[in-house]
Amino acid sequence: MTPEMLAEKAQKAVFAKLDALRERFEQLGNEMNRPEVAGDAAQITALAKEHGQLRHVVEPYLQYRRIDEQVAESRELLATPDTDVELRELAQAEIADLQEKRGELFEHVLDLVMTGDDAAISSVILEIRAGTGGEEAALFARDLYEMYQRYAERVGFRFETMDTSTTALGGFKEALVNIKGDGVYQQLGYEGGGHRVQRVPKTEAQGRVHTSAATVAILPEPEEIDIQIDWEHDVIEHVSRAGGPGGQNVNKVSSAIRLEHPETGITVSMRDEKSQHKNRAKARRIMLSRLYDHHMQMHRNERDAARRTMIGSGDRSQRIRTYNFPQNRCTDHRINLDLYSLDRVMQGELDGLIAALKEHDRRQRLENL
Repeated sequence: MTPEMLAEKAQKAVFAKLDALRERFEQLGNEMNRPEVAGDAAQITALAKEHGQLRHVVEPYLQYRRIDEQVAESRELLATPDTDVELRELAQAEIADLQEKRGELFEHVLDLVMTGDDAAISSVILEIRAGTGGEEAALFARDLYEMYQRYAERVGFRFETMDTSTTALGGFKEALVNIKGDGVYQQLGYEGGGHRVQRVPKTEAQGRVHTSAATVAILPEPEEIDIQIDWEHDVIEHVSRAGGPGGQNVNKVSSAIRLEHPETGITVSMRDEKSQHKNRAKARRIMLSRLYDHHMQMHRNERDAARRTMIGSGDRSQRIRTYNFPQNRCTDHRINLDLYSLDRVMQGELDGLIAALKEHDRRQRLENL
């Protein structure tokens, strides 16, 4: 499909969707003004939330439509034979200016339609797990943890470590992190998958390059309103002693929490805090995120099986990236991108990778409209 054909197809599909969103926006406004709805706190909260989310898309679209009408009016002036010269020059200049603004607005609205749901997610759970490679894989998992931590600091995201499981050399068997910030899922949602490292491990005496792996998952952290869980009936809770270092309190008090969701088979264990209440709260947050991710994946599969192959699907079995230290090369296999700046990537400079992935994802989404 040529760029021109793709653009025309995209415009028709986007405008159809935008008109549907505008109608829904107006419908919500009317619903919120009804006295019986205004008196129902739960209903008005849900409607107001959806109305607010749609506003970010609908208002730029309405602005686009107004500019489009102004362009049409100016063209009508130019097409009128008795329009005087001065007015014709003004109309010609105005058309050029309005067309530029209209083009910029269309690109903005297009991005909102393509990634609006992702952009609205401001909190994610980052899961990093060591894969094949023993101690070196655990050290690589820690390197990935520090890479994302540095990136979060650079862009102003809040980085909260929820739980870690360490090895004798300080590597991470597993790390669970909460990252918060505007558009955090839109930025980091492409990181889910298999990450492979090629380098000489610290444990290698003869200087040979080894290949090890770690897996990363980025799970949207939903508000409780998005996932309804009856914690008393839907989830089985197991309480035990945390064990390990931390003093007598950790070993004597039953503070470790393990949650099990029988319907899906999802389990969460948390022993990072000395307080049972804090461990329970953290475990529930992770359980919510995993359930949300589980239901969203089922929804995506049912809606369109092809989307499972798209960037950002979060398939942890997929090898998405290789970090080659001898060559200072970072390769993203999904878009065949090689960056010979691995040293900077590991310092959290992920902007080039993320920008390329977002652009590739945008093109794929346009083709699937």
